[in-house]
Amino acid sequence: MENILTLTILLVFAELFEAYMQRAQTLFGVLQNLYYYYTKSIFLFFLVQPGFYILLLIVLLTGILNASMIFLLALKVFDIFYKIELIKRVFIEKEVSAEVGQMLEWQMPNYFFLMGVMMYPLMLFYALT
Repeated sequence: MENILTLTILLVFAELFEAYMQRAQTLFGVLQNLYYYYTKSIFLFFLVQPGFYILLLIVLLTGILNASMIFLLALKVFDIFYKIELIKRVFIEKEVSAEVGQMLEWQMPNYFFLMGVMMYPLMLFYALT
């Protein structure tokens, strides 16, 4: 049980770091922050997504790969590739529909960035028990 709590707390810290690195007032601001890392190096972009690597490490350490863990990993993968696709559309191709443009300008409350900190560790705890 101590190992499960330790691994869950490790993911909490990774998610807090990720939330800190991506924090902005709007979704466009989040994309600007991520695009900065993306322009420096794609590897740097992936390094500011530590939750994914921590989850992979947990799977390797525990050997648990049940449906809940696969779902959790899939969420993280889709999250990363959705961010890459948005960066590509907004900053590289500069092709944004009016609806997406409006969505990019919405103000995001501060607790929005803590949703991952609340959601992913709880799902991990469920997957490990």
